[in-house]
Amino acid sequence: MKLKDYMEKSFTTAVEKGWWKEDRNFGDLIALMHSELSEVLEDYRNGHEYHEIYYEGEKPCGIPVEFADVLIRIFDCCEMYGIPLEKA
Repeated sequence: MKLKDYMEKSFTTAVEKGWWKEDRNFGDLIALMHSELSEVLEDYRNGHEYHEIYYEGEKPCGIPVEFADVLIRIFDCCEMYGIPLEKA
């Protein structure tokens, strides 16, 4: 898959889940990307291994999961605003 494919999939999924029903400004989206990175740091500081995926109930957690969340937020935002991530 190309980056554009991930961007389109992330955006489509976000729309289907109602994420874009509310207005989201660019600064808020950047803050949300940052918060996902903070969750990576929190798992690291709590001693979780880089490859470890654990669960809190049915919710997957861990460094790989949080990095995936960062990518999803970036891809979604870039698709929404027409940012040519693949070209960059």
